[in-house]
Amino acid sequence: MKEKYDDKVWQSKALVDGFLQGVRGAIPLAKEQLKIMLRLLDRRGKRINRFLDLGCGDGVLGAAILAAHPRARGVFADFSQPMLDSCRTRLSSETSRVQLIQIDYSRRDWVEKLQDSVPFDAVVSGFSIHHQPDARKRLIYKQIFDLLSPGGWFVNIEHVAPASASITQLFDEEMVDAIHQHQPDRSRAAIRREYVNRPDKAANILAPVEAQCRWLRRIGFTEVDCYFKIYELAVFAGQKPV
Repeated sequence: MKEKYDDKVWQSKALVDGFLQGVRGAIPLAKEQLKIMLRLLDRRGKRINRFLDLGCGDGVLGAAILAAHPRARGVFADFSQPMLDSCRTRLSSETSRVQLIQIDYSRRDWVEKLQDSVPFDAVVSGFSIHHQPDARKRLIYKQIFDLLSPGGWFVNIEHVAPASASITQLFDEEMVDAIHQHQPDRSRAAIRREYVNRPDKAANILAPVEAQCRWLRRIGFTEVDCYFKIYELAVFAGQKPV
């Protein structure tokens, strides 16, 4: 099993731009995943005042929360400076409600940079934590639990391990078709070669969603479940007890 990923790959502006313009926009049922995230956060029964978008990328998850909760303020954290630059551009009209911070959560002490903002009513993450080894994932989930206020939700929209190689093949073809729809001027064969051999693929350390839900339950989260899954994409979540 892979134990460490290339921690420099997401510092490349060219790679980040290619991901955001190609792969990220082609993720199947992305709007439905965001809708599920927002419905879960509404289950808290209270207004979201402060949230953390961990591994925020261009800020698409946190932007949805800001739109749904007009009084909320968000901390957007990412290791990649090019991602934070894209996030700053996306959220340029919301500067009074947004704090951007560069955080490397492969380090155990990453939470120290957030002590002025805790506790959070919600922590969300999208396609980020899967870059960490499984032992680090479990520690990060425990740290997230500690960052949450009672009743707060953790929602992870994530790339997870498939049950078989055939599922990966189905997922790859779905993604290639979707990217081709976004880029019809390019041949499907060229897009497929580029997608299958993409440089960030080596940074993936995938874990089954069932195992990750067990980790959340052992930490103390309740209402833990996989609320959505298609091929290698899942939305799983849990609530910190009141």
